[in-house]
Amino acid sequence: MRRFTEGFYGYVVAVFVVLACVGVFLIFFAPQSRDERIPRRDYTITVANFNRAVPYQIWAPTSDPAGWIPNSNKIANGEGGAKVLHLGYATKAREHAVFIQSDERPPAGFANRMANSDKAVGTQQVGGVTWEQRYREDKKQRTLVRVLPDVTLVVTGTADWAELGQLAALLQPRPKPTA
Repeated sequence: MRRFTEGFYGYVVAVFVVLACVGVFLIFFAPQSRDERIPRRDYTITVANFNRAVPYQIWAPTSDPAGWIPNSNKIANGEGGAKVLHLGYATKAREHAVFIQSDERPPAGFANRMANSDKAVGTQQVGGVTWEQRYREDKKQRTLVRVLPDVTLVVTGTADWAELGQLAALLQPRPKPTA
């Protein structure tokens, strides 16, 4: 027995015992989650703050699409001092979709930047309204663009056209808060 507890053999046996203990721990005791974990982020305060920060009537989803998880939101600074609202989702198919809006000028430049493309590939009817479709193949990014007189609305992501249309259909103007 002494031969296995001293010298090189002792070292090899000790390393083997430690590795076996670590392996048993990892197999039986380490936390293992098989459940999907996508963080849910409430955007109501961000939308309210954006509504107070900009002079025009904003748009926002009336509700979240069924099975979608809102997972990001922010107000960013666009070009020329414009504010930009981003609301991100994990879709039911677990693709990514983002609603973006701003009064940045020119509207075409803003839409081009958000879509990563300046080429329309078609149109899509959503709730009786025509949205311009753009597609960037190398990023697998689809984008719906709607330019209004005072704001540009963009729905973009890796989601398919139907899912993007689902989000666009839920967008409604929000009333300005009273002082």
